[in-house]
Order: sequence, then C-alpha cells, then structure tokens
Amino acid sequence: MKKIVISCSVIVAAVALAFAAEETGKSSAATTSTSSAEHRVIKPSDLKWGEVPPGLPAGGKLAVLNGDPTQAGPFTVRLKSPAGYKIMPHTHPTAERVTVISGSLRIGMGEKFDDPTQEMGPGSYIVLPANMAHFVKGGKESIVQIDGEGPFQINYLNSADDPRNAGAKKQ
Repeated sequence: MKKIVISCSVIVAAVALAFAAEETGKSSAATTSTSSAEHRVIKPSDLKWGEVPPGLPAGGKLAVLNGDPTQAGPFTVRLKSPAGYKIMPHTHPTAERVTVISGSLRIGMGEKFDDPTQEMGPGSYIVLPANMAHFVKGGKESIVQIDGEGPFQINYLNSADDPRNAGAKKQ
C-alpha cells in the first residue's frame, strides 16, 4: 500500500515540479486558471490539453482544471500519458494527491528506479507526502488527476534523469 501511495505521489510531484521549473506564468501546457471561489463545471470535452512542462518527459499532455501550479495555492491538473511513460525517481517539496481516471500505471517508492509491481487502475487514489522519493511507469495509456498546493516543483534524484537538462537520457 505504501508503494502505491508513493508511486502516485511521484506523478503528482513530477507535474508540480515541472510547472514550478518553468518561467513564472509561462507554461507549455494549456492553462485555465480560476479562483477556487468561483463556481465551475468542467466536462471532459472542455479540457484543453497542452504539452507537458519541461520538467516532465516528452510525450505526455497536461490540462489545468483549477488554480495555477506555478503560484502559491491549490491547483488541480490532469496528466495524460502514453503506455510505457516513465517518470524517474524524484521528490516534491509539497504533498500531492493522485486519482487514476483511466488506463493504468505502476508506481514505486524509493531513490532507485526498479520495476514497480503495484498496478493502479481507474479509481485508485494515492497520497504522497512532501519529499517522498517515488517513480512511475505507465502501463496502458492513462489519465491521472493531480491535486496539490503550489508552487509545485519536481526534483529528480539523478540530474541525468531530469528532462530539463540537455544531457538527460531519453525516457
């Protein structure tokens, strides 16, 4: 159970860190920032998917549902990732909460990427405490919803795994 929670935290942490790493107010993902005090109804067809920020491996898509992950305060995003999508071991300075909407992924805890065995399918929920090292490997194409407090950051344990570094290995 701890590995599941940690793995989900890794996904959320990666998204949060990627947003924080970008220039203030400039995200490659489509953003829709609103105050949490506003009434809002969002259907899946209303989501505006954009590229993931530089702190996440290429190939994923991101939609901001509420808030701004680059600013202080609550936010909610969805990450759509292809089968086999990997986010190497990393941490986040704030907690994250991940809900699997569709597809599947496997999560793992710790500082070394190994083949995570805990598969998380639709409806699975993961809570990852701040600074918990975790990693993720996609099973099927998936969509996860990540809730957290910004500004989020993603800190890869091995700088060679960080997609923002020119010398980073391909995921």
